[in-house]
Amino acid sequence: MANIKSAKKRARQAVKRNARNAGQRSAMRTSLKKAVKAADATDKAGAEAALKSAGAALDRAAAKGLIHMNKAARHKSRLSAKIRAMA
Repeated sequence: MANIKSAKKRARQAVKRNARNAGQRSAMRTSLKKAVKAADATDKAGAEAALKSAGAALDRAAAKGLIHMNKAARHKSRLSAKIRAMA
């Protein structure tokens, strides 16, 4: 355990940050899974709506530094290609 006052504060901050990041990461993954599930189904309109919300969630996560911007772009690209292939 930390003995120095500033180290104790950093430990407290890390706990809060980890909890917040875990929630945001979970929400991002959930929206991504919903979009993939919609793309696997035959509902193109639902898949496009899910893609829009998943794209926004990925962009938010990338802006906050939760994931790398290239990872967000890769997920969005692959998901949109999957939906385009439905036609």
